[in-house]
Amino acid sequence: MNYKVITISREYGTHGHVLAEKLSKKLGLPYYDKDFVRQTVRESGIEKDVIDEEGEQYTPAARFIEMVSPASLTSTHDEIFKAQSRVVLELSQNPCIIVGRCANYVLKEAGIESFDIFLAASEEWRMEHAMDAEKIKKPVTKEFIRKQDAERRRYYKTYTGQNMGNADNYSLCIDVSKIDMDKCVDIICELLK
Repeated sequence: MNYKVITISREYGTHGHVLAEKLSKKLGLPYYDKDFVRQTVRESGIEKDVIDEEGEQYTPAARFIEMVSPASLTSTHDEIFKAQSRVVLELSQNPCIIVGRCANYVLKEAGIESFDIFLAASEEWRMEHAMDAEKIKKPVTKEFIRKQDAERRRYYKTYTGQNMGNADNYSLCIDVSKIDMDKCVDIICELLK
């Protein structure tokens, strides 16, 4: 494998975690997704609940409050991003798979080569295949998907200056509504040979 780190960026509901888990099993590499919370708590000292709530989200209202609040000269979001970036760099010292957290950008800025994947799918497919429907106890609507995507795009743009999903930022872009997840794994493994 030419790349020791694989990153997965994704639209909401495209099963980035599932892909990371399947690649992990096939390639024998650890993957990091929700593990970021624990490690970011350690890096930043910010409470777990705050990181859970704000880890990859960045709303205009939150930014406005942080800008006008004299109590916070530095943004909680900024501190979380800095801590997550340190975690990404720490994890990249060994071969692994990292989901989200602008990892492709963080590694590029640090001069660390990575194989960067972006997952997309139609809104209809994501509504039909939403894994979070049980967790959030309500149907996943187009509005919910659009809100989640908008927050992720805003977060990515804020911290990278780039547009999330722009093919120039990735080694491979996959529409998971058209290519089965197991086939995606086979394609990625073939490309990594």
